Amino acid sequence: MKIFAVGMNYREHNKELAHTLYNKEIEQMENAEERPLSDITGKPVIFTKCDTALLRPGNPFFLPAYTQQCEYETELVVRVGHMGRSIPERWVHRYIDAVTVGIDFTARDLQRQLAQKGMPWDICKGFDGSAAIGEWIPLDVVEDLQDIHFHLDINGKTVQQGHSADMIHSVTRLVSYISQFFTLKTGDLIYTGTPAGVGPVHIEDHLTGYFEDRKVLEFNVK
Repeated sequence: MKIFAVGMNYREHNKELAHTLYNKEIEQMENAEERPLSDITGKPVIFTKCDTALLRPGNPFFLPAYTQQCEYETELVVRVGHMGRSIPERWVHRYIDAVTVGIDFTARDLQRQLAQKGMPWDICKGFDGSAAIGEWIPLDVVEDLQDIHFHLDINGKTVQQGHSADMIHSVTRLVSYISQFFTLKTGDLIYTGTPAGVGPVHIEDHLTGYFEDRKVLEFNVK
């Protein structure tokens, strides 16, 4: 199983990220309110996580000892249902079979250090347990992948909300693009990017993720 993830796929998150990870590309985004962001970012930003990053349902998330600033990033996640490569966008619906809400945990302090040195982000994004996943919802009961509202509550308070209509690169574009470089196999996961509102988690936090009004994700931080 492979886990793919997408960076900088919501305009507002890109703005908040600029306060943490400053670079020229983000500066362009900040100063280009009238331009479609897809014109600035060009192609989707893709990274991967190891299969050991998957947090199994029912398991707690253990805060790593090597970070002092571990942050949640709530995202829609799609699951590959059939093997494919170089999939045209119009046929993507034949290759994914379910969607849910997941969390891409990020060691933000490590990410900042690595970004300043121009180094890869693998250790701050792909560490064990960093990919939480919710209950799967079959794609055939989802009317429109680009019209899904989702949110995350921590200790009963909503801390992050998203709407897939706000994505810069649509789900179908993401799947098609990734499949140009990697053969997608049954069970592969694609995290589609996070909206604004990311923040830290702490020991004893209780996280619940919602797909529309349906609770699909729930676990504790230890």
